[in-house]
Amino acid sequence: MVDKIDKSDAEWRAALSDEQFRVLRQKGTEPPFTGVYHDAKDAGLYRCAACGNPLFRSDSKYDSGSGWPSFWQPVSPDAVISERDSSHGMIRTEVMCGACGSHLGHVFSDGPRDKTGLRYCINSVSLDLERDGEGE
Repeated sequence: MVDKIDKSDAEWRAALSDEQFRVLRQKGTEPPFTGVYHDAKDAGLYRCAACGNPLFRSDSKYDSGSGWPSFWQPVSPDAVISERDSSHGMIRTEVMCGACGSHLGHVFSDGPRDKTGLRYCINSVSLDLERDGEGE
């Protein structure tokens, strides 16, 4: 079970960069192919940039060609939560951090068929990579 984190907008603004606040707390999106992790190959654990909650392992990351980091599964069923997103004239499924509710990106059903069939399309600015060996 993931411990829930509740902070005010003022607390989030103090803890995050302007870009992180725009994406994580205001449901923004970074331009494709611009994020630091879109083509990262390092082994490790991707955590929520807002609260540090473990989200995805690098062994579930793949190159979807979308321009954003893509994963075929989260580290656990409660690592992320999702809800219907009908903004921008589209129907999509938004993905948020299971601990703090921060916006991460969206999940689509066009992922690797030999895995889960899902593509978690995540903004780099929503993630912090803890490379294997760093947290020891």
